[in-house]
Amino acid sequence: MESADLLTIDGLRLKRGAREILRGISMRARRGELVALMGLSGGGKTTVLRCITALEEFDAGTIRIDGVTLQAGMLPPRSVMRALRRRVGMVFQLHYLFEHLTVMHNVTLAPTQVGRMPRLEAERHALGLLESLGVAHRQNALPRELSGGEAQRVAIARAMAMDPPLLLMDEPTASLDPARRSELGETLRRLTAGGRTLVITTHDDDFARDFADRVVILAEGEAVEEGRAREVLSNPRHAATRALLLFSASDRAPRSSPGR
Repeated sequence: MESADLLTIDGLRLKRGAREILRGISMRARRGELVALMGLSGGGKTTVLRCITALEEFDAGTIRIDGVTLQAGMLPPRSVMRALRRRVGMVFQLHYLFEHLTVMHNVTLAPTQVGRMPRLEAERHALGLLESLGVAHRQNALPRELSGGEAQRVAIARAMAMDPPLLLMDEPTASLDPARRSELGETLRRLTAGGRTLVITTHDDDFARDFADRVVILAEGEAVEEGRAREVLSNPRHAATRALLLFSASDRAPRSSPGR
């Protein structure tokens, strides 16, 4: 029987020198669920994503993604990495599109080079992804010709090109205005409605409240509170959650104009 949990993290620990970055984090993400990892900067959010994608070795614990297991203290063998790349897509905060490649080439690179998909088939698949995200008309553009919102949607299409069941996004709302944030939220809802699991990092409590199913609050490398997004963010029980909400409220507050 297929497990309802697509992602399972147990006892994740990571040190850099004498500093503990992750201190025994455990969490789950179910199939078709959007989970927001939240917390102030330095809490370990992005590091968790890097561990899930095997971009970062960890010192203790286990990560399981749809039948693929990552163990502590070692980089996965090539066979596990290939399986991992078919299960996990990552959208970085700065997008990291290949600047010398067109949108179409960015999206078809992994299917043709890693998945050995015939180019015409890869292009048909890529065009469908770009159409679903509203950027098919930019398929021949270079990344420098895209707006920030367009670049983000192309990055999502690239991450989905191998059809992974798990999509990770690092601070997806960081550079978006309110209208674009809402558009992104609706896009992510469509992805989870199609059965895909999303894990995003954010300190944007309004976005998490509106679009996430669950939140996991991180503070100093620990998961200190978790639960349904609206419940946790409306009635926080941990001091770190309250501090995050106060920070978000002050960040949204209008700045007074400088004197003339």
